[in-house]
Amino acid sequence: MATKFILEFEKPIFELEQKINEMRSLDNDLDIGEEIEYLEKKMEDLRVNVFKNLTRWQRVQIARHPERLITMDYIKNMFEDFNELHGDRKFGDDHAIVGGIAKFQGTSVMVVGHQKGRDTKSNLYRNFGMPNPEGYRKAQRLFRLAEKFNKPIISFLDTPGAFPGIEAEERGQAEAIAHNLLVMAQLKVPILIIVIGEGASGGAIGIGVGDRVLMLENAWYSVISPESCSSILWRSWDFKEQAAEALKLTAPDLKKYNIIDSIVPEPVGGVHRNPTQMFETLSKVIREELDKLMSIPIDVLVPMRREKFMNMGVWKQG
Repeated sequence: MATKFILEFEKPIFELEQKINEMRSLDNDLDIGEEIEYLEKKMEDLRVNVFKNLTRWQRVQIARHPERLITMDYIKNMFEDFNELHGDRKFGDDHAIVGGIAKFQGTSVMVVGHQKGRDTKSNLYRNFGMPNPEGYRKAQRLFRLAEKFNKPIISFLDTPGAFPGIEAEERGQAEAIAHNLLVMAQLKVPILIIVIGEGASGGAIGIGVGDRVLMLENAWYSVISPESCSSILWRSWDFKEQAAEALKLTAPDLKKYNIIDSIVPEPVGGVHRNPTQMFETLSKVIREELDKLMSIPIDVLVPMRREKFMNMGVWKQG
């Protein structure tokens, strides 16, 4: 799939791709088929090599790619009969969080997620995927509805953080997130969490407590962004790459420390390179995970969920 936005480390691949396209546009009488084939193989090898050896900062860049799939892309292509529900019944409707009832391969579920925009206008409408308190309270309302009607919950995480504005603090941002953690820890339905892009701090965990936590290969999940970490430790954003390395915020890092349960592979180059393949891969994973969770008695599942999160960050010093 062609992309309009090229990351710095992708430029050698893009330049080779351009050269191949130029050769294809030449007079067909020229016998350059073998050379084109050789360059195509070289380009594919280069692509695989580049994306096989990404730094942590490069994965952060992929997670923020303007063409990366967002929550509604997954809902529209993987779920059926989605009926979006709006509002928290207290203040208003937060467009940075979407959710509603849908069917996933015949199973009725409640699906919730952060929602970013695609351009300046839609990003302003979605507040760049940064929820206000009413967004978390809307999510909580949907979680309770799911519990009432015994529907499994699927939650997509993709946010640069909860909105830090004064008005958000005035309406109880910290309380809204904290209350969600308490509610999700006790919900008597299976909960599947999927980090699809950015998973920043309380903004992500506010809808991220579940029985299984999955993470896309090029997503990131951390208590703080590399830029913010750099500005605190070095008083400058110039050390964001070093901060990303120190934070260990990638999927392999978090799997190693049992913060997440499983890594979902992406197409080479990121999900935006082959959305169809990503939808197929993730659908298969979700089906398997839901079947496992739905087979566990709820009185066993809820204590397991609490224990899972209570054990995070605990270690013994010998």
